[in-house]
Amino acid sequence: MNQKEIKELIEFLIDKDIAEFELERGDVKLRVKRAGAQTAPQVVTVAAPMPIVTAPSTHVPMPAPAAPSTPTRAAEAAPAPAPSSEDESAWLIVKSPIVGTFYGAPSPGAPPFVKPGDAVTVGQVLCIVEAMKLMNEIESDHAGTIVKIYVTNGQPVEYGQKLFAVKP
Repeated sequence: MNQKEIKELIEFLIDKDIAEFELERGDVKLRVKRAGAQTAPQVVTVAAPMPIVTAPSTHVPMPAPAAPSTPTRAAEAAPAPAPSSEDESAWLIVKSPIVGTFYGAPSPGAPPFVKPGDAVTVGQVLCIVEAMKLMNEIESDHAGTIVKIYVTNGQPVEYGQKLFAVKP
């Protein structure tokens, strides 16, 4: 793979808004990872008999990720304000059972599974946590009303992290 092919590939990835890409062709491995508008891509080509080659940093600047096109999605993902602390002791907390990425809706542009004020039942899907390209539906263990959403759409979550507060 020559420098011209690498440049064309990077331009294609920019056009398609792909943040990370990895290619293996025989004994050549190419990985491109977009870090943001301020930095250029780091391209590393590794072949068995060849040394590591790093592309110049002035090669092709990566644009910043585009802002969401619909302002309503940002409003849907915003956590609800917390009520008074005396109510919080009665809340039941739904925690993430796995490490992954939180999604509050089944697909981009779809309405969220739940929002503050919604009544939920045991077994109702509250969100999706994506882990290793698997979409894991997180169900409610409690019946009640959603009073708080602790995370925003697209946010990474840890095992045991609070996702929702449910008032029984």
